[in-house]
Amino acid sequence: MTDTLRTISPVDGRIYVERPLQTAAEIDSALDAARHAQIAWASVPLAARCAVLAKAVDAFVANTAGIAAEISWQMGRPISHSPGEVRGFEERARHMLGIAESALVALDPGEKAGFRRRIKRVPLGVVAVVAPWNYPYLTAVNAVLPALIAGNAVVLKHSHQTPLCAERFLQAFDAAGVPTGVFSYLHLSHAETARLMGDRRVASVCFTGSVSGGHAVVAATAAGFATSGLELGGKDPAYVRADANLAHAVETLTDGAFFNAGQSCCGIKRIYVAASRYDDFIGGVVDLTRRYRLGSPLDPQTSLGPVVRTAAANAIRAQVHDAVSRGASQLIEESAFPASAPGTPYLAPQILVGVDHSMPIMREETFGPAVGIMRVSSDEEAVRLMNDSEFGLTAAIFSADAARAESLADALDTGTVFLNRCDYLDPALAWTGVKNSGRGCTLSRVGFESLTRPKSYHFRLNP
Repeated sequence: MTDTLRTISPVDGRIYVERPLQTAAEIDSALDAARHAQIAWASVPLAARCAVLAKAVDAFVANTAGIAAEISWQMGRPISHSPGEVRGFEERARHMLGIAESALVALDPGEKAGFRRRIKRVPLGVVAVVAPWNYPYLTAVNAVLPALIAGNAVVLKHSHQTPLCAERFLQAFDAAGVPTGVFSYLHLSHAETARLMGDRRVASVCFTGSVSGGHAVVAATAAGFATSGLELGGKDPAYVRADANLAHAVETLTDGAFFNAGQSCCGIKRIYVAASRYDDFIGGVVDLTRRYRLGSPLDPQTSLGPVVRTAAANAIRAQVHDAVSRGASQLIEESAFPASAPGTPYLAPQILVGVDHSMPIMREETFGPAVGIMRVSSDEEAVRLMNDSEFGLTAAIFSADAARAESLADALDTGTVFLNRCDYLDPALAWTGVKNSGRGCTLSRVGFESLTRPKSYHFRLNP
């Protein structure tokens, strides 16, 4: 087993980062430091914790240019898009800082003569955050900042594809004066990550990744009884009703399918279109897709970068080819994207029609720039097909009728339902999934609940 982390850049296939993997002894030392630092950190008043964490956000944002370039090199997002992740990081971090006082206020169950009663939200202790590469800061900040705000210590294990992100977090916290041990990171093998999650000093694990990874987290945390929040996969659908603003739906859903090369848990992977709008919708999406420019993410003119690695590209190609072998049709000519080439992580975006739910392309997660589109005859058919999935992260409806859209949303088995938008996390709303999309919640006031525990104070006065 290798004792070195090596990040292969999808830009050109070279090793971009090398780091030693931490040992069992180093994990032990980090957890001891985190446990001791957490006790002191939790005693710091909430307002003071928020003040120092706000300085950390300032320090992070000040490095936007360097951070954006590292994102592009590590996972392949176009350099014109990468700064947007820093903006999203800041939006979420500042929102959670802004609502902390009201979200963590003690609950008063009501007056009772001779007693004072309260329910406080107190920190869990040490929180382990296991973060992925596709949105390396946006996924991590959802747990890292709220956990620290609430008085926990955090140990971050980031993806081997994006290890510099963990280091950038620590730089910002150090610059702001966050006490040593309150935040730390570890570069770990799979086996040592399981060891970390099963350690009894870890109170909770926040994991974003695959369904199989989620099962591994549950198995690992059983050893130490840590709680776990799991944000897993998605096969997110959209429905374009007959009354939709078609131009808006075309633009929004094309972006929702292909932004970040389709590598988003809540990206659009399947679209259902009212029969009366189907042909016009297809024509609009095909036209807009052909305008993408596939190429090096370091080129400011690139609008579609490579997927994260060649193996991922091959898996997407195989899923598309399987659909075609079952009768689907590809609407995008790969020749229109000269940078697309077998044996590389560069592949053309693809639109598939003639698809149905017997095909994996409409049922299994597609983590790349490919989307299937089906014609539907009614709202009821659309809802049935949207719910016909093992996943339930988000769903999007495009319609001019908000009341009807809400009734359809009530019938959808997902964590979030959008109207006339998609592929976006509002930090004021709970981010959660159902079925194989995971469990637990981040962001919003509700997100603090999984990073704290209730503690009751039952005081008899003047006995």
